[in-house]
Amino acid sequence: MSALRIAPSLLAADFARLADALLIAEEGGADLIHVDVMDGHFVPNLTIGPPVVRSLRAATRRALDVHLMIDTPERSLAEYLDAGADWISVHVEATSHLQRCLSEIRKAGARAGAVLNPATPPGALAACWNDLDYAVVMSVNPGWGGQPLLPGSIEKIRRLRAEASEAGVRLMVEVDGGVDANNAGALAAAGAEILVAGTAIYGAGDPAGAIGQLRAAAEGVRA
Repeated sequence: MSALRIAPSLLAADFARLADALLIAEEGGADLIHVDVMDGHFVPNLTIGPPVVRSLRAATRRALDVHLMIDTPERSLAEYLDAGADWISVHVEATSHLQRCLSEIRKAGARAGAVLNPATPPGALAACWNDLDYAVVMSVNPGWGGQPLLPGSIEKIRRLRAEASEAGVRLMVEVDGGVDANNAGALAAAGAEILVAGTAIYGAGDPAGAIGQLRAAAEGVRA
């Protein structure tokens, strides 16, 4: 199992102070910066696009983990890659060309991920195991921050890890939604290696310190 990574989600930050949010992530020792792109169609919320990703890329040396919650992501992948995304994940439910999307991401030198909504089983990845660098388990219904972790998420992570292992595939598992210090240990024990947290970090009194607390809670079980 690879080293645990913490990815603060900018969705929970003050959009008028994103540069400050990046500094907080760096000061707290974050490994990745999670960037949620929402189009108002695939999910009800509308957030940011390639110009903001480009500005973030210029403002931090941390890897940008860009989560595309958009319909037909194949139409705009090139824009996000050109803007400087280091990791890009697309939803299984949003495209009829998942393998093509993953291949395009990898060919550009970025890490390719596929995202599973709460109702989508791990088996949906069976046709593209070897095209994945990581898989993302949505532990809330996507679109809004601040939601509690759905109860079945931990078992789903275990199932995903088991099915990948049965297929002889080694990939990273990311969990996104409702992650905090109270459940980080259980998520890590189930096999999650990348913890995305928004409100638990940027909604805390000491956001940089909250990153360390989240890591300690997760690694306490992993140790």
